[in-house]
Amino acid sequence: MEEYPTTSEGLNDVVFIVHWRRTATQVVGDKTYTAETYSSLNVPAPSPDDFTPYEDLTFEQVCGWLNQLLDVQTIDASLEQQIENEISPKVVSLPLPWSQNI
Repeated sequence: MEEYPTTSEGLNDVVFIVHWRRTATQVVGDKTYTAETYSSLNVPAPSPDDFTPYEDLTFEQVCGWLNQLLDVQTIDASLEQQIENEISPKVVSLPLPWSQNI
């Protein structure tokens, strides 16, 4: 297992990586379509003047980092496209014609 540093410039319990997940849903008639993406983000080392210890971090604060550092519009557009491809697939995989009689 790879180990990551937890200190920086004399600060302890520093967050360097945030693992995140973003989900989108769309309801069409009685069917709900869902798309999801997951990744991780390297977070720049904090300055001593603007540091929050790990145990004091809030969900809103970490989401703020993600919104600042990620291209959220592009991620959301990709999720919307995934849902659109589910609703109206451009490619359909048909069963093999000879396997239908087995």
